[in-house]
Amino acid sequence: MSTPTKHIFSYINESIRSNWDRPGFSDYGEKTNYTYGEIATQIARLNLFFELAGVEKGGKIAFCGGNSSNWGVSFLSVLAYGAVAVSILPDFTGPDVEKLVNHSESQILIAGPVVANKIKFENMPGIKAVISMKDFSILYAQTDNYQKAFDHLDAAFAERYPDGYKPEYVHYQDDNLDDLALINYTSGTTSAPKGVMLTYRSLSTNCTFGQEWIPNSPNDNIVSMLPLAHMFGMMFEFIYQVAGGTHVFFITRLTTPILMKAFQDCSPYLILTVPLVLEKIYQKKIKPMVNKPLIKFLWHVPVVNKIIKNKVRDGLMAAFGGKLKSLIIGGAALNGEVEACLKEIGFPFLVGYGMTECGPLISYVPWQEFAPHSCGRIVDRMEIKIDSSDPLHEVGEILVKGEACMIGYYKNPEATKAVLMEDGWLRTGDLGLLDEKGNIYIKGRNKNMILGPSGQNIYPEEIEDLVNSIDEVIESLIVDRDHKLVALVYPDYELLKTPEYADKDIKQLIISAIKNINKNLPQYSQISDVEIRDQEFEKTPKRSIKRFMYK
Repeated sequence: MSTPTKHIFSYINESIRSNWDRPGFSDYGEKTNYTYGEIATQIARLNLFFELAGVEKGGKIAFCGGNSSNWGVSFLSVLAYGAVAVSILPDFTGPDVEKLVNHSESQILIAGPVVANKIKFENMPGIKAVISMKDFSILYAQTDNYQKAFDHLDAAFAERYPDGYKPEYVHYQDDNLDDLALINYTSGTTSAPKGVMLTYRSLSTNCTFGQEWIPNSPNDNIVSMLPLAHMFGMMFEFIYQVAGGTHVFFITRLTTPILMKAFQDCSPYLILTVPLVLEKIYQKKIKPMVNKPLIKFLWHVPVVNKIIKNKVRDGLMAAFGGKLKSLIIGGAALNGEVEACLKEIGFPFLVGYGMTECGPLISYVPWQEFAPHSCGRIVDRMEIKIDSSDPLHEVGEILVKGEACMIGYYKNPEATKAVLMEDGWLRTGDLGLLDEKGNIYIKGRNKNMILGPSGQNIYPEEIEDLVNSIDEVIESLIVDRDHKLVALVYPDYELLKTPEYADKDIKQLIISAIKNINKNLPQYSQISDVEIRDQEFEKTPKRSIKRFMYK
């Protein structure tokens, strides 16, 4: 039987007070470092500014910036104040960020340096102030009142806490499980924005599950590399880590060499990643070794093969810092060859399953119990069913229900109604099966979402809409090939027969137009190549493209 959900701030209140002088946040390779006491003090300062600026409890405060210690401080400050956190991916274009800030009705925006340089304050009329995520200085004030609130912040803080901010002052509200905590924008640049509304209950049940099944402590380190604006990184590389008092090292500039050095230097107890990272390591470090003729032969020789497999495992563990207890893969299926090899050598990995709308976890299982090709079993305080007459053998849509589920999409009742059923079941949009032990096997994605190289959600329909707007294009399909986006394009051949297009190169025309499209797209969703088709795509009776036929 599942235990009751424990509020995230019940964990965090205790964690901050108990670990006041211990390291909390560090920007890896940079000078920014906070103890848990310094985190709490900075939260108190920001909370005082929100108060002086007149932000009401339950008001919206947006933040948009790259992974950093100050991102973490910003997030905790918003929730600790009693405001609703609005999380926006920093990779969005300036106009998209502005659109989502306006849609969310946010009163304050905390912006990273890159974001601050690409937005225009005048395009967000509801914003009272913009705060720099880099140093918490004020970048924009709608009126003198907000500038004065910032200018007098030091004096006001000294007056309120004349003896300094102390551990006994930390008591963030922890009796509001069913209040709205977070609006997380997953997309919405070319259609109605989809801001996932998550309550404290959703965040807290995820955190409780993490603490009960993968307990951490102040003696543990974690490397935060996934986008914090997405729920997988936000919850399990950040919120659940703070709840246990771990030391979080934020990767502010993600490259493979920096990441691998961070693993060596920080020795994380847990690593969360997307398949691409592990597949790259396999291709570069493991495959060349196991493909050597002698190793291939000895791999199947009794007794000797155990020694060899242990050496391969030990080498991989050392590459991850030597203290790894578990590596969790999320977002997509792991390559079968990689999965089989890691299983053979006894590497502590598993594949989980989740979605933003569940804050994010849906399924998990300890790595020792992980069934090949599965993605674990339904987590505590959640239910699952397959929408088919025979869930063991007949593929159907995966439906989930429970404490982690969102309460809807912000100001988007049509999208909410499409996925949230009246009896509380949430349509995941994914197709799958369940075995007798409850293991989940995902067989397809209704939503067609593509996972970006660092865990970003890429929605191909939005990009296709832009490609289809090119004069010379009738229809297109965006596919993922070796983690690069390729546009399959069926041109308007009738148009291209006109004199205006005589002697013109069709592919070069379309490539040129797509280069212009790429300028307004985040780096991770830009089109890398174009493939011209001479026939239109195969269609369903409803005239939808049969996506499964194209790779």
